[in-house]
Amino acid sequence: MSTSAALRFTTGELSQLERDGFVVRTSVLSGKELDELRDIVESIAAAVAAHARREGAGPEATLGDGHRIQFSSRAAIQWEWQEGSNEIRLVEPCDHLHPRLGALFEDPRIYEPLTDAVGCEHLMPFTSKLNMKRAVEGSEFPFHQDYPYWYVAVGADAADIATAVLFLDDATAENGALRVLPGSHRHGPAPRDPNDPTGFLADAASLDVDGEMTLELPAGSVVFFGAFLVHRSSPNRSSSHRRALLPSMQPAGRPRLQDVPYRPELVVDLP
Repeated sequence: MSTSAALRFTTGELSQLERDGFVVRTSVLSGKELDELRDIVESIAAAVAAHARREGAGPEATLGDGHRIQFSSRAAIQWEWQEGSNEIRLVEPCDHLHPRLGALFEDPRIYEPLTDAVGCEHLMPFTSKLNMKRAVEGSEFPFHQDYPYWYVAVGADAADIATAVLFLDDATAENGALRVLPGSHRHGPAPRDPNDPTGFLADAASLDVDGEMTLELPAGSVVFFGAFLVHRSSPNRSSSHRRALLPSMQPAGRPRLQDVPYRPELVVDLP
């Protein structure tokens, strides 16, 4: 993998990461790359959906909040929440489904900034997600941190994981742009919502939401953040998709999420 110090966070970006908990870079991916990646994710979504609907497909489960998840194509598939929807909401992991997605982990434009976001010079993949957020049907995702979802698999090591969100489409307030609470990462694990049946969502009543920022960004932009940033996204009720790829990385020498037991009952250890 070729690297470039020029791709590391600038002094200003490091200050922003420390202060706000995230860094935004625009024009990271070119128009040609975006066209290629959109074609790839649509092909993946179609193949995964067809494979999941075949006779004898992978097992399904209903999460505590009533939403449907299925295990197929060596991935967890979350189906859209809307009643009767046949759209895929999320596929995790996704990097094994096409070489181009696996290559994102080694892309210097992703890898180099993530070394600063993680705070480690040598990284390896932790997980990867394909978020489809379809036009009209794309569901919201309430306030949460990534930390609790990863804590139940790797414990306190979850604090050392950072994510890059690669937007394949323009992200707008109407189609479900990412919404963040700047500075929320400095408080560690956020109190969990006592009314959330899954036990993972943050308690909005305990958060200072006045400073929430909606990250309306052009396609090709990337947002980098760590495990403690509180964020959410609104539903997509627009006529345009808001697709994104999310590679997450960790210090080298640690197991991938898919290779460790996932024990959601451990979430009660958190505030």
